[in-house]
Amino acid sequence: MNAAPVLVSYTAAVGFVVPRLLLRAAWPHGCPALAAAVWHALLVSFSIGAALAAYNLAVPAEHLEAGLLGLLHSCGLQFRGGEPDPHTADQLAVALPAALGTALVVSFALHVVRARRVRTRHREAVDLVGRRSARLGATVLPYGIPAAYCLPGHRPRIVISDAAVRELTPEQLGAVLEHERGHIAGRHHLVLAAVQAFHSVFRLLPLARHAREQTALLLEMVADDRALRRHSSEALATAMYEMAAARTPKDAFAAGGHMVVIRVKRVLGPRKPPHPALWSFVAVVAVAVPLLPLLAACPPGLN
Repeated sequence: MNAAPVLVSYTAAVGFVVPRLLLRAAWPHGCPALAAAVWHALLVSFSIGAALAAYNLAVPAEHLEAGLLGLLHSCGLQFRGGEPDPHTADQLAVALPAALGTALVVSFALHVVRARRVRTRHREAVDLVGRRSARLGATVLPYGIPAAYCLPGHRPRIVISDAAVRELTPEQLGAVLEHERGHIAGRHHLVLAAVQAFHSVFRLLPLARHAREQTALLLEMVADDRALRRHSSEALATAMYEMAAARTPKDAFAAGGHMVVIRVKRVLGPRKPPHPALWSFVAVVAVAVPLLPLLAACPPGLN
């Protein structure tokens, strides 16, 4: 028995159906860190499922005609000797998953290197133009609009405009700085690089598009939650509103941004954490989902 039909169906469900169900769920905004983990688990599961599906399509099951080469032969593609070569099928079975894995790894590395290069150039410019504030633990830039962002990674920086220092209250300023520290401490730039790498490889896939958008929003919520542990929701929401119109670098994490409306509603709304049973169930699902393609490829009792 060949597991290819099951694996193809599974990857199709993960890539097209599951993202819509997750977008309609209400719990992710209540537990953003866990929700981000679920999105990443889906990316890993889809990648493993796609690799295994490619392998099973290339490898013959009981007869060579059941494999991908047999399918191509039946569609009119001629092989040397008139029939597909089993050795070619074996090579193709290894090459397809290897190519997929290599594409994902290379894409991730390119995103990390490119973003690091951009942040390094920006950090050098910030150090030249701005002034370091030991009290704030940030670099203050001359800018007429309240703004704040961080440059994570090696030698991280928190950057804040002098307008924000002047116009925000001490509690609002503290909430903004704590938000940016949350991005740096959580190494959120690597999390985003992973979803961006997946999106580069599977650009037309709904899972790739929604995972990139939702992960960016959920990471902002994770940083918001860190700020709310020490500061009031009113202070954080007001500060976000004040900085909503500010422009920030593309590869930086900003306290404002186009997601402010959703975040402000969440910060000011009733904050009821998910039930422990739901939290535990979702955590188990996040761990188990990447293993499902392996179970589909090697079902119990399969000889």
